[in-house]
Amino acid sequence: AATCKKVGISPSDILATMQGYYGGLYASNFNRFGKMYRVMVQADPALRTNLESLKNIKVRNGNEMAPISQFVSIKKVYGPDIISRFNMYTSIKVMVAPADGYTSGQALKAIEEVAGTTLLTGFGYELGGMAREEAETSGSTTGLIFLLCFVFVYLLLSAQYESYILPLAVLLSIPFGLMGSFLFVQGWAALGNIPALKMILGTMSNNIYMQIALIMLVGLLAKNAILIVEFALDRRRMGMSITWAAVLGAAARLRPILMTSLAMVVGLLPMMFAFGVGAHGNRTLGTAAIGGMFIGMIFQIFIVPVLFVVFQYLQEKFKPMEWEDVDNSDAEPEIEQYTK
Repeated sequence: AATCKKVGISPSDILATMQGYYGGLYASNFNRFGKMYRVMVQADPALRTNLESLKNIKVRNGNEMAPISQFVSIKKVYGPDIISRFNMYTSIKVMVAPADGYTSGQALKAIEEVAGTTLLTGFGYELGGMAREEAETSGSTTGLIFLLCFVFVYLLLSAQYESYILPLAVLLSIPFGLMGSFLFVQGWAALGNIPALKMILGTMSNNIYMQIALIMLVGLLAKNAILIVEFALDRRRMGMSITWAAVLGAAARLRPILMTSLAMVVGLLPMMFAFGVGAHGNRTLGTAAIGGMFIGMIFQIFIVPVLFVVFQYLQEKFKPMEWEDVDNSDAEPEIEQYTK
């Protein structure tokens, strides 16, 4: 720029001249055969193939033509053949795969933590492909689904029992079964970390398959609790005390609960010990369902009666029990045969 100013030439003139010779320059238009054509100025390809061609290019300096090489210095600079961009920003593509025993969600969390502490000011990262979809749909969506499940169960039971308090005896027993799912999955994962068992058991983690099992268990565990509460409520309406109604209601449904729960546990065993294609998902789903059903079955037998006593007591504080006359006309013939 200093050399140009000394001889009275503008740097823009130098650049415009180089653009015309090497890059092409729009000059004017002309009409021919009823059409308008554009006139583009550019040097012949053979005359602009190397650095020596700069000596043949001249720029007007007053009444004379000066070689453009007097005003230009050239040095080699190396750059990438392909420049990758993401959302219009220059970017580098990084492929990440979670290590054995870790989920994709844990890998995304690790990337977020490393980026927050390592990247310099002005640098950032964005997720693409399946990782972007997972980040947008996971987390809050799963929590919302669980919340909706509990809300629907609560509303349906409120209508069935005509109470806003008694359904809590069912809902508060469900987490004990869900706890079993986490215990079984975490136990399986711990065994899978043992080198001798790793090839046989594989890996297991809290993923979408386990979440599906948990949502399924909400209904199955609620079913067991509903059976106990329903029969306990019937005995309470017959005139029993709340405590004995709860105990005898649980005793009456002990066999059906054990039978249905154990049948499901045994039926899911092949899925828990699956092999081959899709074994990881099958094992996670089966282990979570078996753990939740087995542990939930054991805990609910003892916990649901206690919860029924508590919430039925509170319910009767707000709305005392209404005793209805029982029509015993159907039982009279049976009673008579024992009185003769």
